[in-house]
Amino acid sequence: KMCIKGIQAAPLKPNLQFNGKNIGSLRQKNDTKTTVLLPNSEAFRGKSMLKSLIRIFVAGLLVLPASLILAETRVTYKSAKSTSSYYQMAVQIAQGMKAGSNGDVIVTVEESQGSVQNVMEVIGRKGNYVFTTPPVLVKLARGGKAMFKDKSNPRFAEIRALFPIPSLTMHFVMSKNSGVSDFAGMEGKTILLGKGSFGAKEGAKYLKMFGLEGKVTLAEVELSNAVPALKNGQIDGFVTAGSFPAPNVIEAAASAGATVISLNEDQVKQSKRTRLVIPANTYAGQSADIVTTSLPVVAFATTDMDNDTAYALTKTYWENKGALGAAAQWWNGVSMDMLSNILTEIHPGAIRYYKEAGATLAQHH
Repeated sequence: KMCIKGIQAAPLKPNLQFNGKNIGSLRQKNDTKTTVLLPNSEAFRGKSMLKSLIRIFVAGLLVLPASLILAETRVTYKSAKSTSSYYQMAVQIAQGMKAGSNGDVIVTVEESQGSVQNVMEVIGRKGNYVFTTPPVLVKLARGGKAMFKDKSNPRFAEIRALFPIPSLTMHFVMSKNSGVSDFAGMEGKTILLGKGSFGAKEGAKYLKMFGLEGKVTLAEVELSNAVPALKNGQIDGFVTAGSFPAPNVIEAAASAGATVISLNEDQVKQSKRTRLVIPANTYAGQSADIVTTSLPVVAFATTDMDNDTAYALTKTYWENKGALGAAAQWWNGVSMDMLSNILTEIHPGAIRYYKEAGATLAQHH
């Protein structure tokens, strides 16, 4: 016996017979009519066919590959200010992820005011939230120290690393005409630090650390005007932090014959930063390696991200890095050796890929 409410029926007898048996009746309640569908009727056959089609469709879903059943994976990538090189990198990663996954992974890039904001947003963000920050900030957040004082949150313990991206690399750039080749030679020169940026703060720290505080003239020029100021002799040098090769350093070296100062090992240790080598011939006129310092930057997610998604993101990133490097040279400075800069746990999905790739992982990873 099958009944469907809401179908208008032709007048029927109170009791209906089929093969001599009573199979139902027509009732009226609250102006809603109920019709009994006879087994040989067109409506009965139509309903049976619909049910059969539904069963076939559901059965078909059970044998389809998971990649065809699941919708595309959507990821939010919190980066940096839209005018920064790191925002450009984020856009390149988004494009690379889409191309490398054949459109299965869609990354939406969001602008940020900085790394601290990116970490703090972990508190309210769920799902596939990816963000960039120096690894040291994750440790500070977990410990409630420095800029995270009185801001501790259990969510910080759920942060997991995915992969390194180009580091913030210190460049101490001096004009060829200045004749300066080391920090001691900077005494009495005019140096541009800029204002508010990591490079400006770090540059001021190094000048003080190496005994140059008060012994150099700090130029009141915007960092965006560093290259023209260097070329016209308004300044003798400038300090900048960015992934190498840095666009403004490329321009300065090519147009003004600029020199990037190399640090000695004692100076690197004194800085308490990560040692980094800029290979010879990175910049015009650079015949030898440059030893400098850097602040590593890593892409992180949280335990909200499932292992398969973390694996796919990490695998696609590394397998597409060659294409990224062909489009922008700063990607060529990234290698799996930089996994050693990750100070906290790596996402299990990413670890799965690194084990497949034969990467070296630390115990805390």
